[in-house]
Amino acid sequence: MYAVVGCSECSHLWLLEGRSETTQCPRCGSRRAYEKRKKFVETEDADHARDVRASMLANRQGEGETFAELDSYATLETRVDGGVIDETAYLESSGLDAEQIDAAGERDPRGPNRRGSKKDVVTRALEELEEPTEDEVVTYAGNRGVSAEYVRKALEKLTRHGEVSERRGRYRTL
Repeated sequence: MYAVVGCSECSHLWLLEGRSETTQCPRCGSRRAYEKRKKFVETEDADHARDVRASMLANRQGEGETFAELDSYATLETRVDGGVIDETAYLESSGLDAEQIDAAGERDPRGPNRRGSKKDVVTRALEELEEPTEDEVVTYAGNRGVSAEYVRKALEKLTRHGEVSERRGRYRTL
């Protein structure tokens, strides 16, 4: 079941799939019971629901007649599926080597051992190392491309925020 619903706070329109007890507007965040939301259409067909929402948005902007001349979402989608070239053909028609580009995409410029953000590396060090010292965390993170300066600042912030405790030079997550 699909429904085109509206927000009484900001007039935003969106699609809901299924039924839940409450819904939250993706624009303003107001939360209402599903039953209290204004439902403009309820249908089993997702494409029909999309078409109704798009038509309502076009009418709001004074473009209802222009929208009426367009094909439905389902028709447009079948056209797109048939008329798209794959990325390899596109790259090669542009004079680029697709295999080289794939290989470059797999190389992480931050180093072979680094996964995630710098903060993720620091927190992973704290989880994987048993009550590490600052120097041990710096070494762990340094091997993954994170600077010692960043590690020290991150440890200080994590300690200040209560996510990590430090006792006698040893750190542990809380």
